[in-house]
Amino acid sequence: MTAPRTRSRRYIAIPLGTAMATALAFLPNVNASAAPADDSAGLAAQVSAEATPLSYVVNVRPGHGPSAQVKKAIARAGGTVVTSYDRIGVVVVHSSNADFAKTVRKVRGVESAGATRTAPLPAQSTTDVGTPKVLTAEEIADVEAAAGQDPLQPLQWDLPAIKADKAHEKSLGSRKVTVAVIDTGVDDTHPDIAPNFDREASVNCVSGKPDTTDGAWRPSAAESPHGTHVAGEIAAAKNGVGITGVAPGVKVSGIKVSTTAGFFYTEAVVCGFMWAAEHGVDVTNNSYYTDPWYFNCKNDPDQKALVEAITRASRYAEKKGTVNVAAAGNENYDLSADEITDPTSPNDTTPGERVIDPSECLDIPTQLPGVVTVAATGAKGLKSSFSNHGLGVIDIAAPGGDSTRFQTPAPPATSGLILGPLPGGNWGYMAGTSMASPHVAGVAALIKSRHPHAPAALVKALLYAQADATPCTDPYDIDGDGKADAVCEGPKNHNGFYGWGTADALDAVTR
Repeated sequence: MTAPRTRSRRYIAIPLGTAMATALAFLPNVNASAAPADDSAGLAAQVSAEATPLSYVVNVRPGHGPSAQVKKAIARAGGTVVTSYDRIGVVVVHSSNADFAKTVRKVRGVESAGATRTAPLPAQSTTDVGTPKVLTAEEIADVEAAAGQDPLQPLQWDLPAIKADKAHEKSLGSRKVTVAVIDTGVDDTHPDIAPNFDREASVNCVSGKPDTTDGAWRPSAAESPHGTHVAGEIAAAKNGVGITGVAPGVKVSGIKVSTTAGFFYTEAVVCGFMWAAEHGVDVTNNSYYTDPWYFNCKNDPDQKALVEAITRASRYAEKKGTVNVAAAGNENYDLSADEITDPTSPNDTTPGERVIDPSECLDIPTQLPGVVTVAATGAKGLKSSFSNHGLGVIDIAAPGGDSTRFQTPAPPATSGLILGPLPGGNWGYMAGTSMASPHVAGVAALIKSRHPHAPAALVKALLYAQADATPCTDPYDIDGDGKADAVCEGPKNHNGFYGWGTADALDAVTR
């Protein structure tokens, strides 16, 4: 059983080289939407004027959307339909009725229903958090790039770690391939991102309904730089500016799914996968867990509905040809353990400690069927000190950084973290499985570039087959105190720390 840990996202902001998990304490950012009175129902839901609305997903049979009977029942229960993803049978609803889900679950034609949050819709706030270590002008000027390198590439130890530097001598990837960053938003005006940005595949999905207003996918100055950093790791252009992405010749899009405060709610994530599926996206990167539950237990009717909704959306995207890649998480949890202590859920109101079985209570989308689950490694190629792991859960590993104290890179790199672009034309260091996942998304994009007609299943098969087998680190004593910090199980070519191995960009463009 793991010890309780503070809530953290899929990335870690580590200023001045000190490992420090960035805790986020946020409220949702969705406009209030009062449910209208339904005279025919006599307002059976007993919604009071003082009630605050929550958001729900109602799952029905996929195909033609909710039946007239279900629509009527939703209204009678005090619900207002926001949007309906008919192909997968997921309906997004707002309601002020505390018993809405309980009531609707009894309706014929409803397969599951649940609240997507525990905090009311009207609340919104911006809370700045520990920010990445931003490169100063002096640090940028001190970097000496070799011929053919972008100016900051010497600081990117992560590229040679997956042979991306060698891969770029063969191919930069195809502009016919798009990777969508389902995240906090992408600053497409950044000089490293602008040349490869795919406007048509970008959108704001925060409300659960696509907003295609120009620039709606961008983060505000007060929001997290996370999505911009991730986008640059994947596809920063090789253009003589800043850094180089893993696949600098492919396109990247921004699908914004987090509230101003940084919450990733189910309705937004469903919208993100559906948008990607319908807009020709080849790969999605998912460096987050879906709030407010770190683990969603299928014996809880609300959490079961959230798992079902996102499972439907991610599977639909894969059927349309999209490879979905996700970060494993930063708590050093063994996701194959019999039980884990989750002290962080629900994280949008008051968390309570609970012991869960990770085979029954899922981190979504990370543990969903078909999703590529990525663990992080540091500059020495070892599992990052924070990275979640687990035999049969982790599919592949890639650089996500680690404290320089634990894994120091070879010169000229100076930090054990991952360098990437930040909004406003800056660059900075971040670490986490959030940074590992985009490396794998980039390699998947290179595979898709070489095999343009390959379905998602084949791209994943090649990704795993081409990975460099990485044996268990045994004993794993990352801090050198004489005590094991995690236990790795499994053989060299498939184990709990590195899955099928470490991603290989060179094989992706040559095999």
